[in-house]
Amino acid sequence: MTINPSIRLRPAEPADAAAIRDIVRAAYAKWVPVIGREPLPMRADYAKAVAEHPFDLAVEDGAIVGMIETMLAEDHLWIENVCVAPQAQGRGIGRLLLEQAERKAIEAGRRELRLLTNGAFEANVSLYKRCRYIVDREEPFMNGVTVYMSKRLAG
Repeated sequence: MTINPSIRLRPAEPADAAAIRDIVRAAYAKWVPVIGREPLPMRADYAKAVAEHPFDLAVEDGAIVGMIETMLAEDHLWIENVCVAPQAQGRGIGRLLLEQAERKAIEAGRRELRLLTNGAFEANVSLYKRCRYIVDREEPFMNGVTVYMSKRLAG
């Protein structure tokens, strides 16, 4: 898998909130028929989220093609959301964003990353497993299953 060298990462700014919302809605739209409702990230207030949490954006040719939202916890880095625009999926951008989260965790002295996803989002669960995340537990949620995953970092 080759990552397009024209992809660069940058922190989000308040002016990016609408573009982030649009990418999230586009990226998660494929899951609506799978779970019968809009996934929770599709309903988030991204103007509020960008003001409160760090976002890293993957940018290609001036357009945002992916994003990752993280939060620093006392003993880990929480990945609140990661997604890639549908037209840019399958090119390693999600993996690039997850690697950025790992760098942020290490810089902050955290040796663990955590996230959750819907168990019906099989492609997402598979990506996280390929990136060496493990399933910690599964819990029922809104007629489905929430999968809690984590990754320990060396050090």
